[in-house]
Amino acid sequence: MAYEQAEAAGIRQLNEDEAGPYQAIPQPGASWQPEGHPVLQPHEYERGGTAKIMTLFRPLTGMLTVKGVLSVTNAVLHPWLKGELSTVLADIEQAHPAQGLPPEEERPVCARWETWLGHPPRTPKPPLRIILVLDNLAGHRSYELIEWFFAHGVMPLYTPIGGSWLNMAESVQRIIVPRALAGQHPQSAQEVIDWLEQTAAGWNLHPTPFVWNGKRRRRRERAHLRRLAGSGASLTKGYSIAS
Repeated sequence: MAYEQAEAAGIRQLNEDEAGPYQAIPQPGASWQPEGHPVLQPHEYERGGTAKIMTLFRPLTGMLTVKGVLSVTNAVLHPWLKGELSTVLADIEQAHPAQGLPPEEERPVCARWETWLGHPPRTPKPPLRIILVLDNLAGHRSYELIEWFFAHGVMPLYTPIGGSWLNMAESVQRIIVPRALAGQHPQSAQEVIDWLEQTAAGWNLHPTPFVWNGKRRRRRERAHLRRLAGSGASLTKGYSIAS
């Protein structure tokens, strides 16, 4: 529901995720080389350290924020995430000031706290501004971070354990990382960070919006339908019809 209805209700929908570690060693995969001159990777090398990335992704527009780091502890992730969300919140406030919003009970259903909490807020909260999808990690559920979310109009939604595929930030990471590293030989962790951030910057020049339940899923659903005698009618359950 968050992917399909939040933005339509005027709520910014974002995804946050971390990825890595990525080692500064020869990376497998294809690379761009002159014809007849394939890339040759050394069989002996020195490990140059590891790097990770923190990402904030808006599926509706495809815009991606990437920050490369050497480690993703709470002391690193939380300040970065708060800073990025504060920038987004400032843009939202400038475009739609809080004082101009209708009362909570008159806002669209998906723009109300009760819809996402499952109950009316127990304490007064600012207008809901952002739905943030995160993985179900202990650091994402710290009391201090959740209090900051609620105080700034951010509703966190956690993907279940083993359900990281529900976080579309994972999908865009699987595109960005191979583009940056496949077939390359970074010499240091900083070089890995630079390449990943530069690739994300290139992505943002022509971002690709992500759509939940898009054309590919509809094609799979149509492929599973049992057509009736070549007509436009079909069976969705797969059971037979008595003659």
